[in-house]
Amino acid sequence: MWPAALTRLLRRRIVYIVLVVLLLIYGFGHLFDRDSFSGLHYDEYVVQRTRPLLWTQQLLAPEEQLNRTRGDPEALCRNSVQGRQWLADERGFVCRREQVLTNGCCNLELPGIGYYSCRTCNTSTHCCAVYEYCVSCCLHPGQQPLLERVLLAPNTPKYIFASVADHFELCLVKCRTNSHSVEHENKYRDPAAKHCYGLTEAHESQRDVAPQGASRS
Repeated sequence: MWPAALTRLLRRRIVYIVLVVLLLIYGFGHLFDRDSFSGLHYDEYVVQRTRPLLWTQQLLAPEEQLNRTRGDPEALCRNSVQGRQWLADERGFVCRREQVLTNGCCNLELPGIGYYSCRTCNTSTHCCAVYEYCVSCCLHPGQQPLLERVLLAPNTPKYIFASVADHFELCLVKCRTNSHSVEHENKYRDPAAKHCYGLTEAHESQRDVAPQGASRS
């Protein structure tokens, strides 16, 4: 009697276990089904700006910038923040970290402050060795036509740039290294100039694996 009852119990449990396994397989299959997760399809994911990008840079002499700063002692500057040695502020100046005022602006009364400086940059490839100089060079008002081409270029990953509000934020994002900066996913294409503010393309080793619509940035 006991063996028969035990056998029936085990059969029922096996049936339940099989049903649970089948439900789990179905659930995971439905979860990762590309068609059922169409909202995350890269080729269907369209990002549009909700407001125009502000081109705020003005080609003023450093003396004029200094006079503006003196005239508004409460003026604050955003800057590139993370640099160990250098910082670029939103006015286009690049300086050493110890030359930054408490308001975030480079101290223009100190010597050696770069202004819209393309030092360490190759102006043909639009790539730079130092991130902060890339930002400073990118901020020059004369770069606006190039940056507009970057934003409008076919296959530009617009999801990266859709949230930037102005010229400064665009340069901060554009000069960061990304998938276009490397080849074979583990080596910089040009270790001497890996920060680019102009048009770039994915390396040929990346093109087979890059999502459709991300061959340029």
